[in-house]
Amino acid sequence: MPMRLSGLMSGMDTESIIEQLVAARRTKVDDAKKAQTKLQWTQDAWKTLNAKIKKLYDGALSNLRFETSYMKKTTKVSNSNVVSVITGEGAMNSVQSLEVSQMAQSGYLTGGQLGDGKKGYTADTTLGEMGIDLETASGVIKVNVGGEEKEITVTRATTLGELVNSFKEAGLNASFDANNQRFYLASKNTGTENDFSVYSEDENGIALLNQLGLGYVDAATEKKYQDWADRIAGSLDQRLEDQLSQLTARKSSLEALQQDRLTALSNRFGSELGGIDISAANIAEVKQKVSELYAAHPGDAAYADLADWETEWDTTAAELTDITTNRLEDSGGGTLKLTAEEQEKVQEQVNAEKAEVEQMLADLKAAQASSGATKNEAKDAKISLNGVEYTGSTNTFAINGLTLTINSTTAKGETVTLSTQDDTDGVYDMIKNFFKEYNELINEMDKLYNAESARGYEPLTDEEKDAMSDSEVEEWEKKIKDALLRRDSTLGTVSTAIKQVMMSGVMVNGKQMYLSNFGIETLSYFTAAENEKNAYHIDGDADDANTSGNADKLRSMIASDPQSVVDFFVGLSRNLYSELTDRMARTEYSSSYTVYEDVRMKKEYDDYTSKIKDLEDKLADYEDKWYAKFADMETAMAQMQKNASAVTALLGG
Repeated sequence: MPMRLSGLMSGMDTESIIEQLVAARRTKVDDAKKAQTKLQWTQDAWKTLNAKIKKLYDGALSNLRFETSYMKKTTKVSNSNVVSVITGEGAMNSVQSLEVSQMAQSGYLTGGQLGDGKKGYTADTTLGEMGIDLETASGVIKVNVGGEEKEITVTRATTLGELVNSFKEAGLNASFDANNQRFYLASKNTGTENDFSVYSEDENGIALLNQLGLGYVDAATEKKYQDWADRIAGSLDQRLEDQLSQLTARKSSLEALQQDRLTALSNRFGSELGGIDISAANIAEVKQKVSELYAAHPGDAAYADLADWETEWDTTAAELTDITTNRLEDSGGGTLKLTAEEQEKVQEQVNAEKAEVEQMLADLKAAQASSGATKNEAKDAKISLNGVEYTGSTNTFAINGLTLTINSTTAKGETVTLSTQDDTDGVYDMIKNFFKEYNELINEMDKLYNAESARGYEPLTDEEKDAMSDSEVEEWEKKIKDALLRRDSTLGTVSTAIKQVMMSGVMVNGKQMYLSNFGIETLSYFTAAENEKNAYHIDGDADDANTSGNADKLRSMIASDPQSVVDFFVGLSRNLYSELTDRMARTEYSSSYTVYEDVRMKKEYDDYTSKIKDLEDKLADYEDKWYAKFADMETAMAQMQKNASAVTALLGG
């Protein structure tokens, strides 16, 4: 904004004069801003009301349209300490007997106390600081959870906290209790299929488990250790088979070596051997010719290796002869066998290794028995329903529409009775809940439509707010906001449409029925509170002071004629749902699921924004024009004063 200096020559308060001249036109800007503010408040009021209509539409009303919503069942339990029951739509009316012999449990390992229990190990304590000296650089602990195995590698630098995290990453719940100086491990889920084992297959890891109070042997870990022992020792049959495989491979190797020697001999000296048949079948003649050829060239280096050839041939041939003559299963040849001495030697070796492993396992059990660890195995839940046994990994069973959650086992000889029947209270509460939401909505709509007039009240300008206290401003604006939808045509149309649907009857089995047939009516005009004359009340409703003393006709009909109740309320809710669907359909002036013209209102709001800007621009131009005129006047007066001074000077004044 430019700096303006005015009234210097004229002595006039041009600021005030111009402000008064501009004030009349500023009113147009203020009026437009007030109208826009009022429109915004109206939009907010409609948004709030539309959200309430949509809530009823999507919730209680929508649920009431489907027959399946009325198919409610309830199950009474003779001993709720044993089992809790959720009754599904598919449950049958019945009386059943239940026995619980075992609850599902998770596997749980309580570690032995570390040291003397007073050393104060913490999550930050390293294994090295505990005095655990691993013989090698690290130890490996194996964790098997539900059949999935993971390995944990630890060193002297590993802290107890890091070890706990490793157990967690392996699939366990784990903690180290510094107060009790113990580890605690548990499976995350109940049931035998989710049980776990903690063990090791290296001596370092086994020693580590014992020192950490986590060494134990149960059926599962003993099998793991025995499998390890079997893998170390191997079976006798496998060892014998390995020996035969080696023998067969050796025979093939020797035969290939002899053939290579014959081929090499033929290639080098074939022509000098007199053209004889150089093959294993003619080996005697071949050896004779080789000896003669060697003797015919004494001292000749080119023939010197013929002597070695014959020696090597005889050595290999002797080994082949031993294999083929002493180790064939039968004279037909082909299948090899081990000698009795060889079989005995393998047997002795296997026995020695197994004895070594068995002793290792015995030592392991003794060491782990002293570690103080206690392992509780996971268990499956076991129940008997109507004499049929069921087993599950959790304490929840879903059987024929009933969801049973087991809380404890039954006492010896005890049977829990489960009685499933139609849930009249559930149907009653569903209908009651609908009318509670409906009444809140229709009362709100009547209150807004019948609000007191706020004629003469308009949104305040900043200057007007400054002249009032905060409470006065709040009260003023509340007066306007409460009356925003007074006599609103859209509100009146929607409200009337809803009321007409509720008053209209529904054809049930060829008979026109109304809400009054079910003991549901509005109060009399003189009894109903203001803006609550269109709310419905249920006769016999204990929560309704107006009708609680009347006969409970609705509950009675739900019990005696449930199908008529279902047919009527399904028909009524569908009619109302359809009416609201039409009212909330997308149009040129409104969005989907909106009963008011939100699109039109937004356009009007945006138009006001443009209009206000144009008015403010024109007002600024008008103000600048007056400042320019007064500036010209001041300039003219200054010039006149200058001229007068010049004349006075010429006249000698």
